[in-house]
Amino acid sequence: QVQLVESGGGSVQSGGSLRLSCAASGYTYSSYCMGWFRQAPGKEREGVAAIDSDGSTSYADSVKGRFTISQDNAKNTLYLQMNSLKPEDTAMYYCAADRGVPYWWLLLRGSYNYWGQGTQVTVSS
Repeated sequence: QVQLVESGGGSVQSGGSLRLSCAASGYTYSSYCMGWFRQAPGKEREGVAAIDSDGSTSYADSVKGRFTISQDNAKNTLYLQMNSLKPEDTAMYYCAADRGVPYWWLLLRGSYNYWGQGTQVTVSS
C-alpha cells in the first residue's frame, strides 16, 4: 500500500531555511504526482507546491521564489526546500500523492488520496 513519511520539520527564526523530505513506498513513485500541503491551526489545508509525473511544478503565490519542490526518483523521495521563512509559514506540512492529477489541479487538496502524517514547521519572529 502507499506509504508517505515526512521528516525535516522543526523550529527556525524568521528568514531561516528548512528542507522537508517525504519518503514514499508501496507504488511506482515516478508515475505519481506529488504535492506538499500545509495546515495552520484553525485554517484549511492549502496546497504549497506540487510536481506532476512529467516534472512540471506548481507553487502557491505565497511561496513562489522562496520554496522549491524537487524529487529524487531513485530514492523515491520528495523534497521541499524552504528559504526566507516567515512566521506565516508556521503550519503542519503534509506530503500527498496520487496518479493522473491534471496540472491545474495539482494544488487542490481533493486531488490526492494518499497522505502522510505531517511534520511541524514553526517560524518565530
